[in-house]
Amino acid sequence: MAATEAIEIYWRPGCPYCERLFRGLSDIEDLLTLHNIWEDDAARNFVRQHNGGNETVPTVVVAGSVLTNPSPQRVLELLRREEKP
Repeated sequence: MAATEAIEIYWRPGCPYCERLFRGLSDIEDLLTLHNIWEDDAARNFVRQHNGGNETVPTVVVAGSVLTNPSPQRVLELLRREEKP
């Protein structure tokens, strides 16, 4: 599966929802760019900006959309749409 852009995932250690997402996207891990919000102030601010001031993770950017706690299937669906001519 090829993509025009990487999938940006904002996450934090110990987050079970992040782990679920990572497991579901393991086949395309080379397309993932990870941002640990506990180590990156800009990433933390991005997450807060898109989640009403909350540090809700995973927050994902795919195909121009910002999603909060999406299912792996939703991320893959958006990725497939982006790939279609």
